[in-house]
Amino acid sequence: MTPAQDPFYIVKDEIQDSIDKVQDTLNQWKQAPENTGEYVHLTRELLTTCESVQWQVDELEKAISVAERDPAYYGLNEVEIGKRRNWTSTARNQVVSVRRNVEAGKHKSAFGRSGSPELGRSKQHIAQDNDDFIASESDQQMLLMKQQDDELDMLSASVQRIGGVGLTIHDELVGQEKLLGELSIDMETTSNRLDFVQKRVAMVLKKASLKGQIMMIAFLVILFIILFVLVFLT
Repeated sequence: MTPAQDPFYIVKDEIQDSIDKVQDTLNQWKQAPENTGEYVHLTRELLTTCESVQWQVDELEKAISVAERDPAYYGLNEVEIGKRRNWTSTARNQVVSVRRNVEAGKHKSAFGRSGSPELGRSKQHIAQDNDDFIASESDQQMLLMKQQDDELDMLSASVQRIGGVGLTIHDELVGQEKLLGELSIDMETTSNRLDFVQKRVAMVLKKASLKGQIMMIAFLVILFIILFVLVFLT
């Protein structure tokens, strides 16, 4: 099975795309001013997306564990299983790293507001930021929900593709097993018939006299020539 048809690589590419988007959002989050509506929105988006990606990685690791029980059945080997384990471990570490950065930023921002009020914004500016945030929160929540719905749709489609590929592989294996069984029966039947013919010929040759043997051989040669002419020259 080629990588383009392997369900693992299909899901892997989708998860990697999500991780790349998380990295882009993280860069935006680092550049956004703290205590603003944009900063709060990006923080929530990053945490939600990280949780979703981590769940996808968990599900992919479960599929790898199933394949690891009987790699030959899925056309895999220990080297390929190891590569897949390494990739999921790397993906998990990337997501965990982003999540820790975001959570650390949240705590730092909260401590800065509570521990050093003289360095914070004025109440008027804070109130203005809150008003701006409240005004845009509805649209931001709708956008976030839409993104989550899109990710769930993509995940559902991936699961359906994995199920479809699994059923196709199962049907092919059942068909091949049936063909092998029929071939084995045909070979056994042919072998039994050949043994029977050989025994009969041996008995006839043993019972026949030398003259009879010569006549039998001559008859078989003539019969072979006739069959050869009928098969190959007509």
